[in-house]
Amino acid sequence: MANRSRFLWELGVVRWGFARATLIALLITGSAMAQGKEYTVKGMVVRVDAAKGSFVVSHDKIVGLMDSMIMPFDVKDAKELTGVAPGAVVEFTLTVGSTSAYASHIIVRKYQTVEKDPKTAQRLAVMKKMAGLSTPRLEVGSKVPDFTLMDQARHRVAFSSLAGKVVALNFIYTRCALPQFCLRVSNNFGVLQKRFQKELGRDLVLLTVTFDPERDTPDVLAEYASQWKADAKTWHFLTGAVPDVRKVCAMFGVEFFPDEGLLNHSLRTVVIDRSGTIAASIEGNQYTPEQLGDLIFTALN
Repeated sequence: MANRSRFLWELGVVRWGFARATLIALLITGSAMAQGKEYTVKGMVVRVDAAKGSFVVSHDKIVGLMDSMIMPFDVKDAKELTGVAPGAVVEFTLTVGSTSAYASHIIVRKYQTVEKDPKTAQRLAVMKKMAGLSTPRLEVGSKVPDFTLMDQARHRVAFSSLAGKVVALNFIYTRCALPQFCLRVSNNFGVLQKRFQKELGRDLVLLTVTFDPERDTPDVLAEYASQWKADAKTWHFLTGAVPDVRKVCAMFGVEFFPDEGLLNHSLRTVVIDRSGTIAASIEGNQYTPEQLGDLIFTALN
């Protein structure tokens, strides 16, 4: 069911209205026993239409109801969508009636960053002041200023040269010791590279920026990129002068500081649409590669 739904979606057969009708038909004909019940739904938001009181979610399996897929959900009160934006990881209650279903009690699951620890927050504030990283983070809907860094093939890559393409951007450093952090977000892009083979280069570009430019030289990044057989023409692993890298990290709200020879850091993945506007800014790693792919598919289309 999930694979078929995702396949149809990517062919463009499933549209917003049809998908909603499909949901209702599924609830009525395929889940008659579910009528009048409530289900907990978790997933990533890929589109919000507050005017119509609906949002689209790439959700996990809803136990007892349906497999994971992309699906639109209605809300009874548009206020439920306050604070809900593409890229947000959410949890909500799906109430299934006899002829319709609606979402309520929507909670945006915030990623627990290093700033939750007061001592770490204080140290981070000092480091940011010393490094001149007081630039406000770009929010969803903001235009991304131009910047230029160097990739693993020693080619200079200007953000402005990617105009007209969707850009997925994340941040890592190659010495990261914990697999659930930098390795995971890099692997997420590895999955995107396989899923969007036809779109890469033409409609989609992947950018991975190191926040450890003193050690992550182009040669080091090339070796790191080889784990995912990354094509340097479509997936750029970027480094540069320390001030330039810090400026880019600050623009997107990426925080890092040295700690016993390694780096403590936040996690940020950004999707930028064809006009150079931030479509989604995802903090943390509480999402699946498939959900990130669904978000990017929405931006592409």
